[in-house]
Amino acid sequence: MAQIATATLEDIPQLCGLLALLFNQELEFSPESARQVAGLRQIIERPESGRILVLREDETLLGMANLLFTVSTARGGRVAILDDFVVLPERRGGGVGSALLQAARALAEAEGCSRITLQTDASNDAAMRLYQRHGFAQSTMVPFRLLIPEE
Repeated sequence: MAQIATATLEDIPQLCGLLALLFNQELEFSPESARQVAGLRQIIERPESGRILVLREDETLLGMANLLFTVSTARGGRVAILDDFVVLPERRGGGVGSALLQAARALAEAEGCSRITLQTDASNDAAMRLYQRHGFAQSTMVPFRLLIPEE
């Protein structure tokens, strides 16, 4: 039976596999295992910064949703960013994504967040339909990125 849980350090290898799937389908990113391990470890070890929710069936992770917390001056308080949302390809369309989105919303509400923001590739129609079914609306805001060189 599948269950939603908060990811643990022991889940990092499978989480990296899910992130590799995600980053291979996104145009702006590519998998870099050492970076993914470092980022996952930071979130898991600092739950005040966010939580990684997983849908686990036996010992297999079917999907993940990374919910990060921050503060919005526009909302006057805590908000969440839904990042790194991915479901195993063979399990898409079977309710895994919906279960993870519902759990992410419940967690955001429990943490006092008044908004969840996410981004998806403009070409990912299936994801956009899923988000809209769960009450997300497309924003007029346009994301920009500045990559800061590492030393």
